[in-house]
Amino acid sequence: MPVTITRITGSSLVLRGDEIDTDRIMPARFLKAITFEGIDAHVFEDDRKEALSRGARHPFDDPARHQAKILVVNGNFGCGSSREHAPQGLLRRGIRAIVGESFGEIFAGNSLAIGLACVTASKDDVQRLMALADRSPSAELSVDIETRRVIAGDLTIPISIPDSARHALVSGEWDATGLLLDNYEEVEKVGKALPYGQWR
Repeated sequence: MPVTITRITGSSLVLRGDEIDTDRIMPARFLKAITFEGIDAHVFEDDRKEALSRGARHPFDDPARHQAKILVVNGNFGCGSSREHAPQGLLRRGIRAIVGESFGEIFAGNSLAIGLACVTASKDDVQRLMALADRSPSAELSVDIETRRVIAGDLTIPISIPDSARHALVSGEWDATGLLLDNYEEVEKVGKALPYGQWR
């Protein structure tokens, strides 16, 4: 049965800065793995080590944010190379939605393919969400895909998401594996009709 995604609710994690690319999200040396298992441990690994060397703490190392489901970012997040390991690492780290000013196009597409919702908001509204998260790490945000808004206490802000992406999430069409399993008799029918090999 395909999984529908209509609303994502949870605490947030703030990551400031424009043009945060996929090379920073998932350094290249971790692309050699043949599965995505354990890749979440390496999200922003170099940035986290650099922060530690300065005596600082990267947001992804903040114990108060370990259960965060919603990542709040600035402009052109996920730009750069097309590596799908970047959204895979974020999803496996527990992130279920990203609210930002804008996203790299391929990153947004790779995210949608695994059910990681990327939605945009105005620069001012992103700043409001970041300020709220800074004041209260445990504050709960709800990203409502159907009504295109984020609700955080008394704060409600409009968000944008392409109609095709919204439809894919709320209908479950993003879940290609679920769709195949839900209609597996069709898969078997096509397999048996193939002119090569033996369908098992």
